[in-house]
Order: sequence, then C-alpha cells, then structure tokens
Amino acid sequence: MSDVNVPELIADMWEPLNEEQREFLANHFTLQNYKKNEVIHCEGETPKYLMCLLSGKVKIYKDGVGGRSQIIRMIKPVEYFGYRAYFAKEDYVTAAAAFEPSLICLIPMSAITTLVAQNNDLALFFIKQLSIDLGIADERTVNLTQKHIRGRLAESLLFLKESYGLEEDGSTLSIYLSREDLANLSNMTTSNAIRTLSQFSTERLITIDGRKIKIIDEEKLKKISKIG
Repeated sequence: MSDVNVPELIADMWEPLNEEQREFLANHFTLQNYKKNEVIHCEGETPKYLMCLLSGKVKIYKDGVGGRSQIIRMIKPVEYFGYRAYFAKEDYVTAAAAFEPSLICLIPMSAITTLVAQNNDLALFFIKQLSIDLGIADERTVNLTQKHIRGRLAESLLFLKESYGLEEDGSTLSIYLSREDLANLSNMTTSNAIRTLSQFSTERLITIDGRKIKIIDEEKLKKISKIG
C-alpha cells in the first residue's frame, strides 16, 4: 500500500491544514484492508476513528425487526464515515461492512479533535459534511416511508447509478447487489424486490443478468421515482 497517496485522496481535508498539522495527521493515520462482507464496525461499539473509504464500497446498515436489515447509506470513494457518533458522545447506532474488498484510512478521533480545535476551516469542513449527510438522511426518510414499492425501487436504482456510476457500456450499474441487499436498500421484502425488478424488466426499463442490472429507460425510472 506504499503507493497509495493518502494526502492526494483526502485533499479536501488535507488542504486546510498548515505544514505542522499535516505532519501531525500523517503520523496518526493508518490504512486497513477489509475483505468482502467483513464488518468494519458494529452497532453499539464505541467510536474511535474517523474513517475514509479510499477504494471499494461500504454499506452502513441497521438490523431491524425480525432479523431484517435496513441499508441506511452506501459509501463511495472518497467519503468519510464513522465519526458522527463520536461528536455526539454516543455509541454507534448503525453498523458498517465492506460491500467488496475495500481500503480504508483510519484516523483516531482524538487526533481529529486536536486538529479541529486548531483549525477553523477543518471544523467548517466537518460541519458541512454532517449537514450534507443530514439532508440526505431526511430525504431518504420521506422517500422510504411515503413512496410506493415501485417508486422506492426506481429511486434505489437511480441512487446506485449516481453513487457508483456505470460500466463501460454506459448502462450497466457498477455495483452488483443481491436481491436481498437491493430490498434492504429500498425498505421492502426480498420477494417484493424480485417481483418489482421483474416488472421493470417486462416494461423494458431495465434488463437483468444475474446481479448485473442494465438501465434501459432512465427517464421512465425518474418519473416512477418522482411520482412515488
């Protein structure tokens, strides 16, 4: 991992720092590889690190009633996570797991609080990140509770495209989810997800090849998502 240029990857956090603060940060971060499906942190654990996903994909989730999991957020490179609970002085209320092999930069929160106390621009950076995350969470709460099944699934497919992009063919999602994960992202049962995917396929909005989903009619999906 010696060829990983961390300062370049975390430029938005690195740039506000002066030379002394950069040296301090460089002496405190560690890089950690996680295997596919490996748990990064559990619900109820005490937060110790700010985490930045450098490569791979990570899901933030919460186990709900009857053993059903709800995917709260999907993290893409380069996004920060795992630090809200520390600032709130509480244990994690969600868990995080690697969706595929992932490389994560871990920075002790004790080091982050030292830097935040010294650097107003860094403090504003984290306020902005938390504000963006809160806005996304508010919107998802409304969408997952008020939209019908078709609207929720259409929104999830568009969300995945927005987050992870498309393969070289320009239409296949660059993330391969199981039907269960897609259901957990969309707040529905696996059987409803399978049935709705099949409907979308019949309507020629998408094509399905195993876990690969190809978007055929994005405008129609947007319409379905919007009307809910």
